[in-house]
Amino acid sequence: MKKSERLNHMIRYLNSREFFNLNDLMDQYNISKSTALRDISSLEQLGMPIFSEHGRHGRYGILKNRLLSPIIFTMDEVYALYFAMLTLESYQSTPFHLSVSQLNEKFENCLSNLQIKQIHKMKKVLQFEMYQHNNVSRFLDQILKSILNESNCKIQYLKNSQKKSYHIQFFKISAMFGQWYAAGIELHTNKYRVFRCDRITLIEEEEINARFSIDELLSHSLELYQSEESIDFEVEILEQAKDIFYKEHYPSMKIEHGHKIIIKGFYNPGEEEFIANYFMRYGNFVRSVKPESLKQIIQDRVENLLNHYQKL
Repeated sequence: MKKSERLNHMIRYLNSREFFNLNDLMDQYNISKSTALRDISSLEQLGMPIFSEHGRHGRYGILKNRLLSPIIFTMDEVYALYFAMLTLESYQSTPFHLSVSQLNEKFENCLSNLQIKQIHKMKKVLQFEMYQHNNVSRFLDQILKSILNESNCKIQYLKNSQKKSYHIQFFKISAMFGQWYAAGIELHTNKYRVFRCDRITLIEEEEINARFSIDELLSHSLELYQSEESIDFEVEILEQAKDIFYKEHYPSMKIEHGHKIIIKGFYNPGEEEFIANYFMRYGNFVRSVKPESLKQIIQDRVENLLNHYQKL
């Protein structure tokens, strides 16, 4: 455990105690006497009101007067914060250096016993759907750092079992459908690219001035993504299928409501099968498909699937 983490935990550990001695800290954190003394000095510098009692049974005490008032949460605020914190449990990796269990411990230290009892009861009865992020993405923190620094990166990426190198300026991290993705501009080609973060095997931040600001990249990301050879599509769906769209769709798509419900968008060359697979989820809720080439690809996918099941 790093010293900063140990001191943070120590503040919470000592907060409910009136007195403690060096052995308490030495046993709790498996540290030496000299380290315990240095930690106590650090806590005092951080503002913790510690005093010492000398004598045969010397010990340390903590003044009960506090400079800061305790944080008071309403029950609705407690539920909302705890609900948000629960989502972190589904992530194998995050861009943040944190332990969900320690975060939960800190949060509960701000609550009353009644509030803690209520949130534990809520966790038993409140269920919500979330995708499990099981793949480890080792470099999320470095990607986020490079975005905030507006710097360029050299990465190694595993694609089709082969390692490839790219020079990238990242500008967005997103979590979708159980995976982390990072979007950026490939600097040699000036093309928009999206990388699955668990397939990034190495990242080096470069000391080169970034070509674009983050605001520029975010505001023009869709334009950067759309190639000159992109193909527009229009797919009419039934009313019952709107929920499928709202549950899962992509930035290159939008839905229009009128006397007809139409999903409009574009796809780049090479993405035909991806788009075809997406619209297969709509089943017989699809009324029409344009262009004809996309309709044909969907038909081919359906026939291949039928042949597969007939051979089982």
